[in-house]
Amino acid sequence: MTGPVEAVLFDLDDTLCTYERSADDILAVAFDRVGVDPFFDGAEYVERLGEFSDAGDDIRDTRRAAFGTFAVEAGHDEAVGEEIADIYTDERDQTNVRFLDGAERALDALADAYRIGMVTNGDPWMQSQKLAGLGIEDRFEVVVHGGHDAPYKPDPEPFHLALEELGVDAERTVHVGNSHASDVTGAHAAGLRSVWLADGDPPFDHDPEPHHVVESLHDLAEEPWG
Repeated sequence: MTGPVEAVLFDLDDTLCTYERSADDILAVAFDRVGVDPFFDGAEYVERLGEFSDAGDDIRDTRRAAFGTFAVEAGHDEAVGEEIADIYTDERDQTNVRFLDGAERALDALADAYRIGMVTNGDPWMQSQKLAGLGIEDRFEVVVHGGHDAPYKPDPEPFHLALEELGVDAERTVHVGNSHASDVTGAHAAGLRSVWLADGDPPFDHDPEPHHVVESLHDLAEEPWG
């Protein structure tokens, strides 16, 4: 794709920010309080969460359903998993996040030159607190929550909603994200250009191929589409 860029859309989690406390750190607290040995970890939680999530669900309800099922699968009562989920929710401060290396600088630089929006897969209740914790809740002209305002990425609809709100054509818009499955694939399905944040991942060998690959968001501040 060629032509001038007018707008940039960002993913949020693991693109602009990450939690100060990992999922495993919080799960360790929860398992200890309930008094059971760990029967799943943060990686399994993240990998399987989609099994329990329908569009519009509150993340707290989704987490209870997931942890309850994990408990039953491990031979515990469902209530044990639900208690772990409730402790996790109490412990997880959604505002306790930090910018990834280069993210704040890139956001500042691009906001000076382009229209800025966000397309994120996540509960509005949760994502809004992260933006507030970073102090950037007012930086985006539009925020679309996949799974709530529209289907989850990589469905093209959340991208289309953002473009409609901005009044910008897809071919003049770039989407920046760390996930090939949701960000790159979704951007291409919607007709946008893609920037994949590789962040040390192996060389890319999947379809569709991103239009641009960066190892750090510092690269976007220096030479966005070079």
